[in-house]
Amino acid sequence: MTQRFAALKKIPPEPAARMLAMANTKLQTPIAAPASAAIEIVLKELDAKGAKIDMLRLLSVALPPREATWWACLAGHDLIGPEPKLVPPPLACAERWVFKPTPENRIAVRDAYETADMDDDTTFCAMAALYADGTLGPGDLNETPAPPNGVSAAVFAMNLLSMKMNVERMQVHLDILIDRAVDIARGGNGNIKAGSASGTKPIAPAEG
Repeated sequence: MTQRFAALKKIPPEPAARMLAMANTKLQTPIAAPASAAIEIVLKELDAKGAKIDMLRLLSVALPPREATWWACLAGHDLIGPEPKLVPPPLACAERWVFKPTPENRIAVRDAYETADMDDDTTFCAMAALYADGTLGPGDLNETPAPPNGVSAAVFAMNLLSMKMNVERMQVHLDILIDRAVDIARGGNGNIKAGSASGTKPIAPAEG
């Protein structure tokens, strides 16, 4: 497990404390690592302390917005099951934006978000995609900054909902959620099994 958090090439080489502060977020677990500690170091400490919820919180802040949105989309699929009759529009549009982040696809995300059923929890996926460029949305909203924790809060919430859907095997599922993010941070697609951060890469989002 010592290499579980190595080679996170998608995560910027900034101190974990700075990333948390920029997102107006804080960990619930006391950390012994210095304020200059990188994400990998803090993840290792949280892992050793069994603080898996804080690991989700930190990874939601550390992943770049597009990669974080993809992580949220994977959690969204946990909610709807492996063979849904229909993928909810907020989830479907967020996925489409991840693979092709064009203005047109962002508009579709906004429309799906604004017209979603009030009981549709996959709106968190659309929220992450909508705020990913740092503004509240396309058009006139493109001049208004998004909340500093807009993406990370939506992504964190989506993963918590996935965890609650798997409460009977919570600890195992938390490891799945964490290893998905780790795999994405390494350039993978996050479609992995528990206990592995290697992943396969048949449908990973395109670079750029």
